[in-house]
Amino acid sequence: MSFPLRRVVRGLPLGLSRDLLHGLPIGHPLHPALVQIPMGAWLSAAVLDFVPGSRRGARVLVGVGVLGVVPAALAGWVDWAEQHPEQMRTGLVHAASVTTAAALYAGSWAHRGRGGRPVLARALGFAGLCAVGVGGLLGGHLAYRQAAGSDKAEPIAHLLEEGWHPVGAAEDFPVGVAVRRELGEVPLLVFREREGRVRVLAERCSHFSGPLSEGRIADGCVECPWHGSVFRLSDGLNVRGPATAPQPAFLVRVQEGIVQVRLPGAGQGDR
Repeated sequence: MSFPLRRVVRGLPLGLSRDLLHGLPIGHPLHPALVQIPMGAWLSAAVLDFVPGSRRGARVLVGVGVLGVVPAALAGWVDWAEQHPEQMRTGLVHAASVTTAAALYAGSWAHRGRGGRPVLARALGFAGLCAVGVGGLLGGHLAYRQAAGSDKAEPIAHLLEEGWHPVGAAEDFPVGVAVRRELGEVPLLVFREREGRVRVLAERCSHFSGPLSEGRIADGCVECPWHGSVFRLSDGLNVRGPATAPQPAFLVRVQEGIVQVRLPGAGQGDR
């Protein structure tokens, strides 16, 4: 399915702030944190609407919520443009619900001023609260049912046994070529550098499980072919989004010509 809006969002001249909006510096999506501002402000305004003498405070909170929607929505759109079609469809309905809520609250704020219509203002506010509540439910569906924004590589440590595991003879891995191998249920990206050092990462991207072995490798990093996330081969650090979680990196040793790998922390959780 083609989403023209996706091209528009991807074409925004955001520069380095795009990774900030994805949440790269904090290690998880920023959008869920930002939505707390409008949600908290509007819910608090609804409470104050029942408290005598709190009209001014309620109006301030409604205005804070309307302003707070802007950065939250921008972060949400940036994430939306890097999702699968099913998630994007849900995201559009989610965005429509929140946009409706923001419009209702903007009207509520206007009618709360001098000479306004307080009854209509409150009615618009409660209608907006219902609309943003629907948007919140859809956001939860996106996050927990459709797994948008979750770290797809997190289960890997629970799928492997602890200790060292052979993945093949060193001569099976050509210098400068990304090779896909499987260790039990976990696919691996094995890359042999010119100096002879072997780097091994979990092969499925933490963003949306893209095949890193098919990605471009340059300057000691691999770029996911699906959405362009860039990971450092030496330690799996994500140096560019949309991925917000690093890629599991394996310790590597070569004994008697056999490449062996070990994932720190593997096999220690309940299974």
